[in-house]
Amino acid sequence: MKLFSSRADRRRGIAAAVGVAVLAVGLYVLVSRYAGFLTNAEALRTWLDQFGIFAPIVFIGLQALQVIVAPIPGQVVALVAGFLFGPLAGTVYSLTGVLIGSAVAFSLSKRYGRTFVERVIHEDVIARFDGFVDTVGVPGLFAFVIIPGLPDDAICFLSGLTKWSLPTFMAVIAVGRLPAYVLTVYAGGQLASGRFLSAMALVALVVAASAVGYYKQEAVRDLVERVEPRLPF
Repeated sequence: MKLFSSRADRRRGIAAAVGVAVLAVGLYVLVSRYAGFLTNAEALRTWLDQFGIFAPIVFIGLQALQVIVAPIPGQVVALVAGFLFGPLAGTVYSLTGVLIGSAVAFSLSKRYGRTFVERVIHEDVIARFDGFVDTVGVPGLFAFVIIPGLPDDAICFLSGLTKWSLPTFMAVIAVGRLPAYVLTVYAGGQLASGRFLSAMALVALVVAASAVGYYKQEAVRDLVERVEPRLPF
């Protein structure tokens, strides 16, 4: 089986591998240097106390913003949420932020139309996924959203151009994005508890799935478009 279809794909794959390696080394250095603070729950709680009720609000806002502006991956924010708030609260805060951001992106597109979407989404993404949501329907969108690494933030904007209602769209996003966020938030909680090996194993799993989803997004799109019409629901 040919792993890369072109030299450009090969270069991107090598760059991604190098990036993951650099990230792993950096994380190892960070943990090695600051492990005493990271595993000191009392010191961490003291630091959070200075934000009071605003600490969760800050994280929810950041998670919502990354959907709309997308400067950083949402899983990075989810990892931090698990580290600071624990698996349960971190998952609630992360998913709440994602749902708010997704609703805003969907509603902005619904309100301002295609011209707005063309301003905020890269033309290559629009060319590859324009009309995708209309084609695949609810089951297909769920299959697409549940795989990390795919341009699900862009899909939120493109979904606003369809006849979908906001409640239907939000239900798909809530269920589809939950598994990856649960894993990432739990990894953050494991990191805060000093269980570095299990935390890194979970992070590696999400990173690997994201890498496959990112580099195979056209293949995933085509597969979803072929399979969805055959589903009995």
